[in-house]
Amino acid sequence: QVQLVESGGGSVQAGGSLRLSCAASGRTFSAYAMGWFRQAPGKEREFVAAVNWRGNTYYADSVKGRFTISRDNAKNTVYLQLNSLRPEDTAVYYCAAGRTAVVGPNKDDYVAWGPGTQVTVSS
Repeated sequence: QVQLVESGGGSVQAGGSLRLSCAASGRTFSAYAMGWFRQAPGKEREFVAAVNWRGNTYYADSVKGRFTISRDNAKNTVYLQLNSLRPEDTAVYYCAAGRTAVVGPNKDDYVAWGPGTQVTVSS
């Protein structure tokens, strides 16, 4: 059973940066895709970024050019670098474990979720 734990959230001003980390355990990390989602108050959980088993990445249009997803298979960890943050990026950010080696923005493609980490961006 996959277990995920996020860290690195916090409060920043607009234009600032944060780096989120997600440590995974319970399966062969390098063989599967990983993703990040976020959920703002009163809104549905939405896709942010994914990285497949080979390191290829995929982003939501709203974060493209500002956020970077990466993975370190030796540490069983996936990262999300958040740059040029905006108030509308405020949300709880969730790490997600892909069902297969290559996944996209569909929540049904993920089999496990972390508890989430809060990111708050003030104007």
